[in-house]
Amino acid sequence: MSDHTDIGRQRQRAIYIAGVGGHRPAVPVAQAELEKAAQAAMSPEAWAYVAGGAGRESTMDANRAAFEKWRIVPRVLRDVEKRDLSIELFGQRLPSPLLLCPIGVLGLVHRDADLAVAKAAAALRVPYIFSNQASVPMEECAATMGDAPRWFQLYWSRSNELVASFVKRAEACGCSAIVLTLDTTMLGWRPRDLDLGSLPFMQGQGIAQYTSDPVFRSLLAQPLDLGPAPQPPLNLQTIATALEQKANYPGGLMKNLTSGDPRAAVQRFMTTYSRPSLQWNDLKFLRQSTKLPILLKGVLHPDDAKKAVEAGIDGLVVSTHGGRQIDGEIAALDALPAVAEAVNGRLPVLFDSGVRGGADVFKALALGANAVCLGRPYVYGLAVAGQKGVEEVTGNVLAEFDLTLGLAGCTSVREITRASLQITA
Repeated sequence: MSDHTDIGRQRQRAIYIAGVGGHRPAVPVAQAELEKAAQAAMSPEAWAYVAGGAGRESTMDANRAAFEKWRIVPRVLRDVEKRDLSIELFGQRLPSPLLLCPIGVLGLVHRDADLAVAKAAAALRVPYIFSNQASVPMEECAATMGDAPRWFQLYWSRSNELVASFVKRAEACGCSAIVLTLDTTMLGWRPRDLDLGSLPFMQGQGIAQYTSDPVFRSLLAQPLDLGPAPQPPLNLQTIATALEQKANYPGGLMKNLTSGDPRAAVQRFMTTYSRPSLQWNDLKFLRQSTKLPILLKGVLHPDDAKKAVEAGIDGLVVSTHGGRQIDGEIAALDALPAVAEAVNGRLPVLFDSGVRGGADVFKALALGANAVCLGRPYVYGLAVAGQKGVEEVTGNVLAEFDLTLGLAGCTSVREITRASLQITA
């Protein structure tokens, strides 16, 4: 297993040596330039889906502003020649405190989609949290990763039988934790997607976990009550959407030309995928369905953190879903200290939302996180350069974190504390 020893200086050296021969990184290192390159590589619909947030996107702004409030206060004349980035999580030793967030519909971004991310994560030994809304079934991704760590993100659908099936599949393909996402029991109000009238699931994108599931497929033959939902007009665009549904369904376009399953799968997904009625008592079903550690993602209130501890949950993820669900929500980093204090070390607290570089990872750890999840930046790398792009972006974050750790006067993750930071007015 790679231990990421001295990864910061090694990565710098490799880039500069390549530069002597006229070679530049496959993706821009600077975040602003990376975003520009990713937008240029994506369709308008893909960019809206990945880069957009809820409402006026004030939560996205708040997530970044929260990081800027905290400034790192380095200590000097400490021997930081050797640095240890490793952590232990659920009995597993990981080479760094970084994981890759679950992000859905990556087929919009690059043809290799989740497979490219899985391979990149495995190469770096960074745990990849498979998305419930993936473009590639979890089994295919797991098969490319060897013994590299992976988890599975779960959306609780209206079918408990389907929930149990997803969890059993995750266990079978080597996932070592279940991350139950609680902040998306309904889609948030996302103007960028709405302005384009674009929801990728309507084209059959991002539902590969469902169409590869035996329980879900058994539901396709059952009658479906769609209620008084409006019907789209019949025109060339509607026909193109129908063909796209067939192309995205297992077997491809030609096999599915005369099959009604692709359309039925989209309709079944739209009426099944989320369950707004989910309550604390429902967690007992999930606990009975798996022996894997269960984390709750989207916890921002300390009272909910305490309830999670009382319910026997194994971990939390402090997250605003990247600012995609509630406009005007508390920034994830602002919520982190109170959640960590409420938990008081009784279970691990992970963090995501607004993370753009290694210094952000350092700050989140200092404010109480045990590990940090990276989201949009690796997707931008995927858009620009596929697997190599994911590897470079993730490697850059790890390298900057390693250098920040040492330059702040720390030699291990354990030495990062609140004393490493100062808040500005």
